[in-house]
Amino acid sequence: MKYAWEMERELRDNAVPLDRRSHDSHWFESGFTAPTGDDLLNLFWSSTVPGSLAPEIVYQDMVQSLENQGYDVREAAALLPEGIRLHKAGNTNELRALTARLLEALWNAPVIPDHPYHNYTKFYDWDAIHQAMPAAAQRVATAGWKTGYADQIYQGWLGQLAGGSFGTAIEGYTGEKIRQVYGDVRSYITPPDTKNDDVIYELVFLDVYERMGRNITSEAIGLEWIRQIPFGWSAEWVAIRNMQMGIFPPESGRFQNPFLDWIGVQMRAMICGMLAPAQPLEAARLATIDAVVSHSNNGICGGIFAAVITSLAFETHDLRELLRATGDFLPAGSEYTAKYQFIMETLAKADAPQRAWPLLSAHFEQYNWIHAYPNLAADAFALWYCNADFSQAMALLAQAGNDVDCNAGLVGTVLGIPFGVPDAWATPLNDTLETYIQGKERLSIRELSARTARLAEREAAKMV
Repeated sequence: MKYAWEMERELRDNAVPLDRRSHDSHWFESGFTAPTGDDLLNLFWSSTVPGSLAPEIVYQDMVQSLENQGYDVREAAALLPEGIRLHKAGNTNELRALTARLLEALWNAPVIPDHPYHNYTKFYDWDAIHQAMPAAAQRVATAGWKTGYADQIYQGWLGQLAGGSFGTAIEGYTGEKIRQVYGDVRSYITPPDTKNDDVIYELVFLDVYERMGRNITSEAIGLEWIRQIPFGWSAEWVAIRNMQMGIFPPESGRFQNPFLDWIGVQMRAMICGMLAPAQPLEAARLATIDAVVSHSNNGICGGIFAAVITSLAFETHDLRELLRATGDFLPAGSEYTAKYQFIMETLAKADAPQRAWPLLSAHFEQYNWIHAYPNLAADAFALWYCNADFSQAMALLAQAGNDVDCNAGLVGTVLGIPFGVPDAWATPLNDTLETYIQGKERLSIRELSARTARLAEREAAKMV
């Protein structure tokens, strides 16, 4: 019997992109009805990523993720082929029963005592994370607000939305398959489409931050998700389900959540860094408050990485030094930190990207394409070798594959803040962010940036 990760890897390796230059995406529209019941059941047995149309089997992803977390999921994994067959046959009655058995096997899977996952410290809250940070992270930044930060925030938003729009067309595929269809990708594949499921969580965070400032709470963020976001994916879906059942943060990010180590906070915590320019410790704290709504443990660390590297980018323009400095804010003893150290050591030893990426890809092959780790590797890989060239960074992210829109959104933010976004990437956005959230269907990027800067300056003044 194959391991769940081998099943998922086979699906990924065999997936060939439908050329988006001749195929439309199918994002949700404002006011859509969230799938429930049999519709949700069948969606989780076979779905395609809205922007890129990459294939996905969520129940298979669940098994793989718990496998990564050191659980013996053989009983659940053995049910996957039959579940896929029943779905293809349209036998929904039997599929319901099998899915119930699969979930029962997952939630009762025994721990594998000697699995490497259990050798690391697990982190669930800010106090423990803060105490575990290296000494270099304990410094309190005193830069205060600088007038130039407002334009840097604007460039950060432009970079994030340009990168996300670029990656939306190719996420969920391997770099090899992306090259087969598109070649060496260094520009938008299609006219930029800013509508995706990543940025909406940042917009909701801004709403709550405007009301509460640095007193923001996880519960307030979670409740605002319930008000504004009708449906999420992977960890965000679990969190919304949990909160609708009255399970609030931080338990909403932990209870029956196989995706707690995935990319969700790593893809959205750039807003925390933009709200705390050159204040990395505060950015990390905000990211943790946001993270526990939907994630835990290593997933929280992913948010800290995104927030801190964004915050430091306001003052640190050497990208390799920026990567090194960000590592000082990751909690010692976590698996995430160990993986980050491996990535940094690999990049330092390799003399070219074509040598580095095969090593990183092989190391992370057992993880899902939406897991934090392989995408952390892609982020660092692109920043290490791009020489501050936005187009080169996007090309490197396409070579890496995986969750390209999330990665390009993060890398685009980090490049935009110190260096600005080239006109070839910024102008096609037409100052427009589109979402499927009611009341936020079309937003001005410039106005969104000005709002972010206003809130960041307001809170910075309170710290003086």
